[in-house]
Amino acid sequence: MNFLDIKTDFAFKKVFGSDESKDLLISFLNSVIEFDQQQIITDLTIVDPYSIPLLKGMKDTFVDVKAELSDNTQVIIEMQVLNHEGFEKRVLYNAAKNYSLQLKKGDAYHLLNPVIALTITDFILFKNSDELINNFKLLEKNHFIQYSDDIELIFIELPKFHKTEEELISIQDKWLYFIKNAGNLDYMPKNLNQELQRAFNIANEANLSQEELELQHKKKDWIYIQKSSIELATKTGLQQGLEQGLEQGLEQGLERGLEQGEWQEKLKIIENADRMGLSMQTIIELTGLDEEKIRLLLKK
Repeated sequence: MNFLDIKTDFAFKKVFGSDESKDLLISFLNSVIEFDQQQIITDLTIVDPYSIPLLKGMKDTFVDVKAELSDNTQVIIEMQVLNHEGFEKRVLYNAAKNYSLQLKKGDAYHLLNPVIALTITDFILFKNSDELINNFKLLEKNHFIQYSDDIELIFIELPKFHKTEEELISIQDKWLYFIKNAGNLDYMPKNLNQELQRAFNIANEANLSQEELELQHKKKDWIYIQKSSIELATKTGLQQGLEQGLEQGLEQGLERGLEQGEWQEKLKIIENADRMGLSMQTIIELTGLDEEKIRLLLKK
């Protein structure tokens, strides 16, 4: 038995973003969002339900699942696998944009409904905090007086979740274990409630079409190449050269990499991506090089 890696955009939206899985999303959100006065979500509407996306450049490393609660609160759920410069600002921007876009010209401000941005990351975002879930609202900084709770940012950092199957107690534990580990399991864990069992069944590769399987496998390969490229660049010092290359010209970035003796490392990235059948546009995005330089390296 093989399951989808829920951290990929396709799998995450298939499990939580379809009309048939509305009860799964309600269960998950109730497990990770703390509402005032022990309030819970009883109903929601999924905006832009799941559909099989096209196999294009695959450059997105995040996915939005949007829902509207019965009290008109907007919830944006995002799964992010790779960190990047300006990530925190993008999360805030998306929340603010969804908040402001509710009003049409001439509408009164009191018609605005709250927005909750729930972001799940597959990397450590807050290195100075041991908390698995961090929650942010607008507060007065000296006396912590709440200004408004209309925009709320919630971050869940999966690398901080360390519980094993035997240690799973709460429904929150089980959902986070599912999201983090399903792609590495070959069996369905025991003692799951009805929603978790259905989530595993949806994620079971045996229940997918050939088109869905192809998309999932290519997406996993692409993310693996992205992560490997970042790790390699960090270890070799090539990252600085590539970043400067993007700012000052790709030629200068390439020359800096060559001066550091990193021909073989770049060639390995290109060969792996080419062997996996990734498009030339994807290889260009992975390396920061133009098509002519990539073809020259492949010939070498």
